[in-house]
Amino acid sequence: MKIQHIFFDLDNTLWDHRKNAYLTIKDLFQKKEISLNYTIDFEEFHEVYHEINESLWEKIRDGLIDKEYLRTHRFFDTFKHFGVEDEELSMYFEEHFLDKILNHNDLVEGAEEILEYLKSKKYPMHIISNGFKEVTERKCILSGISHYFTTITSADSVGVRKPNPKIFEYSLGLSNAAKEESILIGDDWIADVVGAQNFGMDVIFFDVLNENKQEEGLKSIQHLLQIKEYL
Repeated sequence: MKIQHIFFDLDNTLWDHRKNAYLTIKDLFQKKEISLNYTIDFEEFHEVYHEINESLWEKIRDGLIDKEYLRTHRFFDTFKHFGVEDEELSMYFEEHFLDKILNHNDLVEGAEEILEYLKSKKYPMHIISNGFKEVTERKCILSGISHYFTTITSADSVGVRKPNPKIFEYSLGLSNAAKEESILIGDDWIADVVGAQNFGMDVIFFDVLNENKQEEGLKSIQHLLQIKEYL
């Protein structure tokens, strides 16, 4: 079957969440004078936050915790690591993080160029994101890429996250696409690759962290422009 519809993951596939989050947390860190008040080094703080946040997102993906748990704990647990147990400070970071991250809208290298290329090939394109609904659409709009997409599916709308097949079913229904004619492009091995494969949909793994997964017939890229080799 010829590919008719292209589905993209958003965070760290097109929208550079790692970079935008880093810049946002740095802004908040400086505003609250954390280095001065608690003698915590920003780079160390960010490294601990990144590990905690990644671990919590994996638990959300696997259905072990919910969104509220993540929001209550990611900054609290990071500060706690440095001996600071302050709920008010942690919630200040959390509440301002989701809002202020939209001040930074860097895209992954090659994102706009590949979207333009795929648009020129007349592919209808869609987003399937595990992110929060309140920010997913705004990320697309504020980074200037929303016009490329026919549909945007956020996990909150469905009540489940990738790799759960229900989110793929929902998104394909929304876009009137058959899975045999669709392909997903994403950077998360479990959520995107395993999720799509189990659902019976073709997938391109964006191996941005050089995980170098070996699997027969796997379509894998390390730069977005390599999508041209497949589509």
